[in-house]
Amino acid sequence: MIQRLSTFLIISTVFYCFISSVHAQDVAIKDKITQQFILDAKIISYNPKVQQLTDANGIFRLGPFKGCDSIHISAPDYKTLILSYEEIKTLGLIEMEDEPLSFSDIVISVNRWDEEKLKVPNRIATINLKDAELLAPQTSADLLETSGYVFVQKSQLAGGSPQLRGFGTNRVLISVDGIRMNNAIFRSGNLQNVISLDANTLDGVEVLFGPGAVIYGSDAIGGVMSFKTKEAQFSADSTKTYAPAHFATRYSSASNEVMAHVDVNVGRKKWASLTSFTFSRYGDLRTGSNGNSAFLRPTYQERINGVDSTLINDDPTLQIHSGFSQFNIIQKIKYQASKDWLIDYSFIYSETSDAPRYDRLILDKQGDGILDNAQWYYGPQKWMMHKVGAIHSRKTGVYNDLRITAAYQNFQESRHDRKTGNDRIRRQFENVDAFSLNVDFDKKVNKDFILFYGLEGIGNLVGSNAYRENIITGEQTTINSRYPDGSTWMSAGVYINGKYNFGEKWSLNGGLRYSYYSISAEFDTTLFPFPVVETNNSNGALNGSLGVVFNPNDRFQVYANFATGFRAPNIDDLGKVFDSEPGAVVIPNVDLKPEYIYNGEIGFVSALFKNMKIDGVVYYTYVDDALARANFNFNGQDSIVYGGDLSKVQAVQNVADAWVYGVQAGIEVVLAKGLSLRSTISYQKGEEFNIDSAAYYPKNHVAPTFGRTSLIYKRRQFKVDVYSAYQMELKNEELPFGESPYLYALNDEGRAYVPGWYTINFKAAVFFNKHLSASFGIENITDQLYRTAGSGISAPGRNFVFGLKVSL
Repeated sequence: MIQRLSTFLIISTVFYCFISSVHAQDVAIKDKITQQFILDAKIISYNPKVQQLTDANGIFRLGPFKGCDSIHISAPDYKTLILSYEEIKTLGLIEMEDEPLSFSDIVISVNRWDEEKLKVPNRIATINLKDAELLAPQTSADLLETSGYVFVQKSQLAGGSPQLRGFGTNRVLISVDGIRMNNAIFRSGNLQNVISLDANTLDGVEVLFGPGAVIYGSDAIGGVMSFKTKEAQFSADSTKTYAPAHFATRYSSASNEVMAHVDVNVGRKKWASLTSFTFSRYGDLRTGSNGNSAFLRPTYQERINGVDSTLINDDPTLQIHSGFSQFNIIQKIKYQASKDWLIDYSFIYSETSDAPRYDRLILDKQGDGILDNAQWYYGPQKWMMHKVGAIHSRKTGVYNDLRITAAYQNFQESRHDRKTGNDRIRRQFENVDAFSLNVDFDKKVNKDFILFYGLEGIGNLVGSNAYRENIITGEQTTINSRYPDGSTWMSAGVYINGKYNFGEKWSLNGGLRYSYYSISAEFDTTLFPFPVVETNNSNGALNGSLGVVFNPNDRFQVYANFATGFRAPNIDDLGKVFDSEPGAVVIPNVDLKPEYIYNGEIGFVSALFKNMKIDGVVYYTYVDDALARANFNFNGQDSIVYGGDLSKVQAVQNVADAWVYGVQAGIEVVLAKGLSLRSTISYQKGEEFNIDSAAYYPKNHVAPTFGRTSLIYKRRQFKVDVYSAYQMELKNEELPFGESPYLYALNDEGRAYVPGWYTINFKAAVFFNKHLSASFGIENITDQLYRTAGSGISAPGRNFVFGLKVSL
């Protein structure tokens, strides 16, 4: 008995020591500033060859590295560490510092697969979400603005229309987890669809400047904004469930914004789930007090005892009737079916409340002090996406990796407007069902040559109806819808792109894509005398790109690129009837064809010294057969009565040509340990041909020179950013043709212009530990009163921002 007991104790002791030694070999890697563990950090030894990646908990197993000469630890945007086995064993926990001058970015927006940023001949702005978290952007549009290279227009607080290199709206493409958000009713007027994306759930944001037609097809003219949402994470231990949760909240004083966000991950060895919910509420936005008084809100409208009234605003800095609310939901499920197959499903849903169209609510066309519109608001903007994907990673004769993605999206939007003194409100409702299928391959032919190829199919079904409603009696009268109800937009494309390395320093990138689109629409002539009853419009487009990259070392890149792109007409171009602006009505034009662009650029990225990084690009873009609104005739008339007003007839047409050229540049300087300076600037000019006057005018969506400069200080568990954003003046002669002057200030000659502006801002964050962090900021410290170019609502005045994040 004693012998058995002794044997048991010896075995137990040995087993306990073994288990303890095994656990003692688990080493965690975390961010020195945020104290968060780093996923997929690479730990590698070259003698002997041993390699691991950290798991979802930032942990790797040290044991296999015993006897290695040196161990290299690296992760994108972090300084590489080289330590010995004994050093790591002694430390037990490794903290990694940010690499202030990072050259190791991995991008996916160019070919849909991971690539080194320094090896692609394109300008790509990668938004550092760790820095963006400090800046606390309210929406995804505001997040894009933090890059310093994206200009954002806002017609209302519930808005944000990104502009890239002088192109915006339906000439730039939004991609969410590889799925195009652009649909058949994306218009040439400013859009706000990008705010449907929850900035709290993003895992990566890239902005590809210039044509992306080879990979993305139609609309990718000015560039592509690629958003990657957070993924569900597996458990590294088959016996345990990985279940982190995060809670975040934010308050902003300028709009009395309150935001609450929660997400929960539940992961096992082969399956994982991520659930996220965010709610944001915005009150009426308060603008600044130091600036041009044209940007104040001196009056506002209310209905009092059944009478539409224009009232004096006691506080003109308060932009009454601008607030809204929004909620976002994400549900993701991921399943590792086998070593080679990964299956995932995503559900994303976003919905706003009614959102006042602020720029229309301040319109006083007659200048008599009576506001023209008693009501003008967007109904709830709803967006839903179901996505099912599968990735097969195994070397075959045809591919190394295969991705199949099928998606269904539903878009719902509506417009509601009523003139002052009119008891009948117009209500227009739109619904788009969008289906897509993408099949993408990559194939490593040899060590120097890799191919990317695939195909895409898209189908959009548009539903549209409208009526006028008497707000007193509730009586409804059907009117012509904004778009032909039941119209369809279809597109299909096939592409191939290749990259060939000439030695270690040179690489050549080139590709082709053929796209075909088809539009079908029937017009209801019982409500509006359309010139046609039905139409079918179809065409094809061949696009290509060719670029070369020179890398004399791993901190220097020079590239040149030439690419073509196109935009196929959509339902909004071909079949819309609407009042584009006071005094003008746009009618359908069935004789449209695609617009084509040709873009050339030369750029570089270089570390001049150990502590300085500079980058820049010069580009020129030419648009042929550009689609734009121009005067038109309807039954021989240049003006018709529409909505009770005599309105000039216009239509979208292929109006000859347009061009844009510009420069983008940036600099980063490490001033001292933990202290760095970053600055960006974007300069662009453009003109387009106006068919009515047979002359060139400044092109719309070409922003004035703008930029951003930041002074950043980081130390352990603490970060501060003092930055300035600015925009140069846009003179009257630089305003796009047909711009509404009431949105702008007046110069000494009484002509509309956009004043230049700047803001000074302060943000700070404290990371108490891996579980708790807090942030504080003051935006627009000097309380500047201004409007960004083309916007209909004034920017926030002095704004105090408080944030709290809890990680469990």
